Formats: sequence, C-alpha cells, structure tokens
Amino acid sequence: MSTQRVFVARLSGCSVFDPAGDRLGKVRDVVVIYRKDDPPRVIGLVVEIPGRRHVFVSIGRVTSIATGQVITTGLINVRRFQQRGGEVRVMAELLGRRVYLQDGSGTAVIEDVAIERNRLGEWDVGQLFLRRPRTSASPFAKGATTFAAWQEVREQQNPGEAQSAEQLVATYSDLKPADLANTLLDLPEDRLIEVAEELPDDRLADALEEMPEEDQVHILDALGDERAADILDAMEPDDAADLLGQLPEERSEELLDLMEPEEAEDVRALLKYGPDTAGGLMTSEPIVLSADATVAEALALIRRHELHPALAAAVFVTLPPYETPTGRLLGTVHFQRMLRYPPHERLGAIIDDTLDPMPAAASAAEVARLLASYNLVSVPVVDQAHRLVGAVSIDDVLDYLLPDDWRSHGEAPRPAKTAVPGKSATMLPRRR
Repeated sequence: MSTQRVFVARLSGCSVFDPAGDRLGKVRDVVVIYRKDDPPRVIGLVVEIPGRRHVFVSIGRVTSIATGQVITTGLINVRRFQQRGGEVRVMAELLGRRVYLQDGSGTAVIEDVAIERNRLGEWDVGQLFLRRPRTSASPFAKGATTFAAWQEVREQQNPGEAQSAEQLVATYSDLKPADLANTLLDLPEDRLIEVAEELPDDRLADALEEMPEEDQVHILDALGDERAADILDAMEPDDAADLLGQLPEERSEELLDLMEPEEAEDVRALLKYGPDTAGGLMTSEPIVLSADATVAEALALIRRHELHPALAAAVFVTLPPYETPTGRLLGTVHFQRMLRYPPHERLGAIIDDTLDPMPAAASAAEVARLLASYNLVSVPVVDQAHRLVGAVSIDDVLDYLLPDDWRSHGEAPRPAKTAVPGKSATMLPRRR
C-alpha cells in the first residue's frame, strides 16, 4: 500500500465537500500536535464556512484528502475555532519556522509540510520542504532547497528552560490510557489542569475513562463548557453517559447541547437507563451487519485497530436498519465461528440464535451471571421490541463489580461485591 501524501500549502484553499457533493467551505489550515519520539500527528483542519467563520473539523470526520478537495462525513460543528494549548497550526506557525538539521549542516526555513496517511488511516507530518540560507549577497539569490524528514531536524530550545506543559504532554505520548490517568492524578492540582488543557481531546478522553468519577467531573469543570463538550464527544458513549449522570441535570443538558448531534443522541439514549442495568452498562456502538453480509466483510470490520477487543469478539445480525436501535435482532456470530467458514459464507447461515439477549432493564448482576455462565466477553442488549440497542462487554461489568476505589490501588483488587460464585473473569483492555 503506497503512502498518501499531501503538501499543506497546496491544500490550503481547497474546497471541503460532504458525501453528497455539497460544498461546506474551504481549508484554511491544518492542526497538528507534537509527540515525543514521532512526527506530529494531524488532529484536524481549520475550515472556513459561509460567513467567513473558521471552524474545526476533526480528522476523524475526514474521509478523503487530495490536492484539490477534501471529503467529510457531512456533519461538522459550527462553533468558531479556538486554538488550544498543545495545538500547532501548520500554515500559521510551522511554515517560516527556522530549524536545525541534525546532520550538522546548518539551519533552514520550513517552506512547506507534507502530511502523510499511514496504514492505520492516521495522518502524520511527513517530509518537510526546506530552504537553506542564501550563499550570495545578491538580493535576487535564493538559498538551495531540500527535503527532510521530521526526525532529521530540531527546533531551537534554550538550555535549562523549564519543561512546558506542551513538552510534558509529548513525553506522555506512549503511555497507555490507564497509566496516563494515574500519571495525571499524581500531578499537583495546577499542573494537572495545565496538562489537561494541553492534551488532545482523544487522549484526555481516554484518560478520563480510566479515572474515578469525582476526578472526571473535577477536570471537566475546570476546562470550560466548549472543551468539556469536545472531550465528551471523544469518549465512548457509555462512559460519557456515566460522567454526565454525575452532574446536575441542567449542567448535563447544557453540555449535551454543545456536543456533536450524533454523539449527543447516543449519550441521551443511554441516559434513559439506570446505571446498574444492562442499558446503563452497554455501549450503543456494537458491530451490526445484515444476514446477507459475508464472513469476509465481518472479519474486515472486526480487524479495525481502534475497536475494543471485547466488542470485536462478535458481530450482531439484525434486520434493517443497522444502527442502534436496529431492526429485530436475529442472532450473534462469534469471531471463532467465522474462522471455521469460507470468506464467502453468509452470516445468516451461521448465526447463533440459541443464546437469549439481555433486556435493557435487566440488572447488572443478571448480565454478569450470563457472561460468567456461558464464558462470554460480550452480550447483546435489546428493547421490548427485540431491537438491538447495544452490547455489554466484560470490562463494563468488571467496572461495576469492582469496589469504587479500585483504581487508586497499585494492583487490581478482587471483586468485593455482587461477585458471581464459582466464576472468575480476566481483565481485558479498556476501549479505544
């Protein structure tokens, strides 16, 4: 697979379209964040929409970038773009910046930046187009140009300068979400908020999902409404619903109104259920396919790197529509069962309809008992019309079963309440 590469200076001014071909605006800049040992990662675009308003479009909502046009999912947040700490605009800040070449050959000025899409679909800063200082006194002379990778240059840094929050965030880039959460909570109060403000939305969302709820609420309150809404957008819907459930109803509604409409809709649906029910524990984004889908199509979906392992263990087959709440649930096809059949086999021919799904109103203890009894890592959840509304995975149940303070211990404590006799469960990685 060849690497897709686009130079930002040529991308600026390109039109942005929705999937139907309607023009939404035009690109004005590319926003990146620095990482410790890797090139900066692209997190989104600054897009000018009608009325000369500049808004932020997350790179996750961009389906295609090419010199000439950008295609998005069609839904964009029209709040005015406000640059946050840790974010760097390529056009406004990187172009024209002087850097030192690591080979010792001197300095150069960045004239353009290439962003490249990797195998996982993420966009990173790739090559830099550099111009060296001119060697002639003639006013018409220009320095030689060259290309360099990000790792081949360095920016000027004053010796002895205190590590900024931006630099500190870069050192955390390799931490797993649970480790990042613990690291943040060990910081002094002022430093914690400063670093939280610098962290990208998705990284802070991952960390918040691993924190006690009182710490989640505290950090969210310190960030301001618009940033808090963006963090909630980046969280898993069930985790966002749990967090909002800790807030006063009026405050929760204000944040929901600021969230992306699609994300807010999922969270509102989850807030209808009690926190200790199957509906309250579930995620509303399981993998759903039709009976006519093939084994090959299902395996391609569960192969996605961002998918939580427990949710990737099975796909759910329903009648249309195929987004929750779906049509009637027909059954489940487990990953291991798919491996026993040829790629062209239809899912409808191999579904497991022997296991009853959980009603959304079922208690968390009932869900835990079912998972343990049948050695499952996830179970479908349905409404009264037998429509699939979500799925509960083993990590959601473990969060419920473990004591409230289990995150504060150095090692995972044993379940202290509502344990299922005679059964044990293995801790699986968290989502995302």
